[in-house]
Amino acid sequence: MARRAAGTPYHLGLTPDRIVAEALDLTGRGHLLGWSLRELADRLGVTVSVITHHVGSKDRLLRRVVEEALAGLRPPPGDLPWDAWFREMLLAIREPLRRYPGTAKWVLLHGPTFPAIMPMIDTGIAALQRAGFGDAVGLAFATLFNNAVMTLAVADERLAEEGDGPRDHGTALRELRAAGAGNSGIAVLDSTLLRMFASGSGEAHETYYRFVVDTTIAGLTVLRDDPAQVRNTSGATSP
Repeated sequence: MARRAAGTPYHLGLTPDRIVAEALDLTGRGHLLGWSLRELADRLGVTVSVITHHVGSKDRLLRRVVEEALAGLRPPPGDLPWDAWFREMLLAIREPLRRYPGTAKWVLLHGPTFPAIMPMIDTGIAALQRAGFGDAVGLAFATLFNNAVMTLAVADERLAEEGDGPRDHGTALRELRAAGAGNSGIAVLDSTLLRMFASGSGEAHETYYRFVVDTTIAGLTVLRDDPAQVRNTSGATSP
């Protein structure tokens, strides 16, 4: 068997970046956990062993896919007020996480520990410190980030598990109407929430996401403005 010439790639023309790009495309067409290494290898015209030779295990590949999905993010200007900074950041992160289903859940489980994200964490923490959150800075940051990203993750999982978000909301609407006939609370949910999602409009998801972000910021503003609550929440004792 002829040996490869020194410096020749393991599979001519195939690079780790190309593998990640193809895996990212598969993720955008379905879900981060919706494709297999064999499917990826078939698309690239190679064997699974060639994939793992270039990028390692699937877990390592998934990490690189998520990192690539978020690579274009940049922190908002550091001189913005904390609430404006987080609103801009959380609205910006929604776009890539929605475009690539499953990445939001991965980030929640493993953390956004990528070089491109580190400046955003530093700038966000600094904004909360300047705003006077004291010992509750970490809790405030985690609450803002987790509330927003968890909202995206739940929407992804609904599609991944049930295959049809609008149809599922439509089913829930019909069942609630039948079970809660004459119930005023169900009527309110019907007119103000479920009907909006059952339409299948992407605008409903954006409206709900913005509401989650805005109400989280509003709640933290109340907490920040009452130093006693900040101390109690963080577990710190008064001096």
